[in-house]
Amino acid sequence: MTSRIRAADYHELAKPGSVDLHDEEERVAFTRVQPEDDEQYESTVYVADLDDGDTRRFTLAEGRDAEPRWSPSGDRLAFTSTRGADDDRQQLWVLPSDGGEARQVTEVVGGVSSIAWSPDGTRIAFCQRVHEDDRAAERDISVPDEYDPEEPDPRVIDRTVYRSAERYFDGAYTQVYTVEIETGDVTRVTEEPHEHAAPAWGDGTTLYFTAEKVGVDPDDSDEYDIVAYDTDTEETTDVYRGAGWGAALAVTTDHRIAHLYTEPGRASIEQTELHVYDRETATCHEVTADLDRTLGYEAAPQWGPDEERVYFTTPDEGATSLWSAPGDASEEPEREYRGGAVSAASVGEDAVALARSEWDHPGDVFVVADGEERRLTEMNEAYLETVDVQEPESITITSEQGEVDGWVLTPPAFDETETYPLAVEIHGGPHAMWTTSGTMWHEFQTLAARGYVVFWSNPRGSTGYGEAYSQAIERNWGEVTATDVMAGVEAVAERSYVDESSVFLTGGSFGGYMTSWLVGQTDRFTAAVSQRGVYDLTGFYGSTDGAYKLVEGDYDTTPWEEPAFLWEQSPVAHADAVDTPTLVVHSDDDYRTPANTAELFHRILRKHGVDTRLVRYPREGHELSRSGEPAHVVDRIERIVRWFDGYSPYHDGERALDRPDEDGLSAGEDEEEGEEDDGQGEGE
Repeated sequence: MTSRIRAADYHELAKPGSVDLHDEEERVAFTRVQPEDDEQYESTVYVADLDDGDTRRFTLAEGRDAEPRWSPSGDRLAFTSTRGADDDRQQLWVLPSDGGEARQVTEVVGGVSSIAWSPDGTRIAFCQRVHEDDRAAERDISVPDEYDPEEPDPRVIDRTVYRSAERYFDGAYTQVYTVEIETGDVTRVTEEPHEHAAPAWGDGTTLYFTAEKVGVDPDDSDEYDIVAYDTDTEETTDVYRGAGWGAALAVTTDHRIAHLYTEPGRASIEQTELHVYDRETATCHEVTADLDRTLGYEAAPQWGPDEERVYFTTPDEGATSLWSAPGDASEEPEREYRGGAVSAASVGEDAVALARSEWDHPGDVFVVADGEERRLTEMNEAYLETVDVQEPESITITSEQGEVDGWVLTPPAFDETETYPLAVEIHGGPHAMWTTSGTMWHEFQTLAARGYVVFWSNPRGSTGYGEAYSQAIERNWGEVTATDVMAGVEAVAERSYVDESSVFLTGGSFGGYMTSWLVGQTDRFTAAVSQRGVYDLTGFYGSTDGAYKLVEGDYDTTPWEEPAFLWEQSPVAHADAVDTPTLVVHSDDDYRTPANTAELFHRILRKHGVDTRLVRYPREGHELSRSGEPAHVVDRIERIVRWFDGYSPYHDGERALDRPDEDGLSAGEDEEEGEEDDGQGEGE
């Protein structure tokens, strides 16, 4: 007998991280990530054999492993890890591919990321974020065991963008380094006061990377230089100027550089294209000029083994597509694969390894060869055999603006003659795309298990449907998106099994913007939960990281040019009209959508007597729902459910405002109570 999925089941779910395929070894290395306890994740390297599908753990379950990368000959595997450390700095480790002990190669102050093997397998290039003082003391080469960095007091800010994710930069910049594998000798490649990224080798002596040094204020520029570094002469050369938000390079041995390109100026609303710059002929080929899709950032572009075709992914009408195209743009891109939500890919000579999820599982590793897909892992097989997983129905909605893709998920033991409340989810971005799975798999299934019909869609502004579709929300996030979302809400609410008087709403990031926008425009929703949203565009512009470019790009303005217009486009301008009970969820260290605008929205609701509550999570940033502390991820979903339940006639729970805070949350239940409730207790 199967049970219903619970929010607390998040602790049981494993997902694949990055993947790396080696042709000669015919093996795929990947990370398996799963909650270890309430605060941390275990991330361990596994290796799957392409021939027989045999999968085994390759590294010890100690620390957090990431970025497994085979050496060119396949005799060694490099990865980054926090093992043996008392902080969260990733260091570089290497171990033999035939087994044995892993060896730590670096001990650097800024941690290690973006690793890339040299073609001869003697060196690895990497990035680390370091301060000028670190370089002066050579802690970026080797950090002393006793070193304990101090927090600046006070913080002195001299940059336009001075923090991101969950941390302040504190005067540090990301720099590029190389390390000799055998000796551990670290060489400093860059030290200029601007950001660097995406190291990638060309031939055996040339290393390429990006340098954000364009303009009077590089933080305020969409452009960057692609730089070549000669490891023999230690000289750097500016090769080509790129532009866009996502720096990613793939380089051939004859110096053709594949890179992402987004037209500068209003990059947030432009499609990201794939360009290839041929250094020998000084020509640039626009590989995706005739493909009406923006590139995805989940899987960086890669050259095939023959270095003739370059591979890349795009969102594609509710799924992910893998494409290939000749580097000289002599032919249109060819779709090699389409399916699910792809989070990572690695291209080999005869196969492609993918990490992807689908409606019936939260993530596994697959290999595609000769047009056939084969599953290499079943990370959650035992768990999935014990729970009811519902298959979503794909629907097409007719909005006054045109057709919209959406999905409907019904509860377990669904009975068409009964009626159910409806939970509506809106995605972030705004220029993003939802599928039947991805990072929302667990949340959607949990809401359905609690007895809600769940509806989600890709309204205008979403990627995956072409440039015009994505740009349809230009200077009008709220009204245009709302038209499509509400068309879907009404279409689903008309179904006989949906109680049209019991409709709930939630969303995060841009979805939080839309949730707060909609409750200020309509009383259609019974209750709402707005998560990590943007509530005041001017406040957002002044407090966010580089995402202030969304205002300049999507709205083509600034707060000093059109203050009244941006105010009217902000949910807080209409918050005095809200009657819908609205829970506001935010993270203390969210520097993408800082909490100040959430506080303003929440205060306005309180001043107008609306049922509301502000829940803030310490130590969390904008990625709370995807990679926050496991206990916080669970608590957030349980609070959403508990808030909805309190206003639903289909559930017995009182309003969350009338219940003890721990009531209905797994953190407040003992094991026996959790077992008796089977995960369907009264949540928020």
